[in-house]
Amino acid sequence: MTRSVAEKRADFRALHEKGCFVIPNPWDTGSARYLEGLGFKALATTSSGFAWSQGYADGALSREYILAHLRELVAATDLPVNADFENGFAPDAQGVAESVRLAIETGVAGLSIEDSTGNAADPLFPIHLAAERMRAARQAIDASGADVLLIGRAENFFAGRPDLDDAIARLKAYADAGADCLYAPGIKTREQIAAVVAAVAPKPVNLLVGGTSELSMVDISELGVRRVSVGGGMARAAWGGFMRAARTLADEGRFDGFADAAAGSELDAFFRPFAG
Repeated sequence: MTRSVAEKRADFRALHEKGCFVIPNPWDTGSARYLEGLGFKALATTSSGFAWSQGYADGALSREYILAHLRELVAATDLPVNADFENGFAPDAQGVAESVRLAIETGVAGLSIEDSTGNAADPLFPIHLAAERMRAARQAIDASGADVLLIGRAENFFAGRPDLDDAIARLKAYADAGADCLYAPGIKTREQIAAVVAAVAPKPVNLLVGGTSELSMVDISELGVRRVSVGGGMARAAWGGFMRAARTLADEGRFDGFADAAAGSELDAFFRPFAG
């Protein structure tokens, strides 16, 4: 790697100042390096994609497991890495601050904190508690002296509470608490996206596009979105190809699932420069 952590962080902050960029989500060293090779400017981890690669459901991995993964991806690429840091791996503000301090030490350029509780019966922290947790994350970043971006996530649409007004109220509270970028995963329509962008302006907004969409990057940029992530979309695409090939072999005894497989020679040629 040729760029320092400080350089990556400075570049990451600059990306959020104008224009609209894609921040794709690798789940291991190989996928991170390949995405870098395609010319993307930054990467973001995916809690779901990484969990599946380890044989677990999303949200089942410990903080220590995730921190090790962050260190691995930061070391694998010259690009800034944004951490999908779930809900901060703690029920209270003090615990979130400690988790954020540990995440900063991995070298990430940004990290997101969700307002989800992990409790299906009561899936979202009350706004005042969620904002307190965000404020604790902001204070931990400021105390570290590291130029790490803080992303505030309102999980309404993922938590079975698809209330746009509440999501916007949460995002505004997180912006006031020190979040640099705001994110409401699950919003999809032009009207929803425009409403979120207007509500938190001039702070940048991240839009999740984890599947096919009628919106292009040009459309999304015109709506005022600053960055677009794909979450577990690429991991699910990879799993889709693997599952189709495996099921065809298991159920039919046929090898048709390998028809669209990448050439081993192409993969070797791409990864050969990384040899120890």
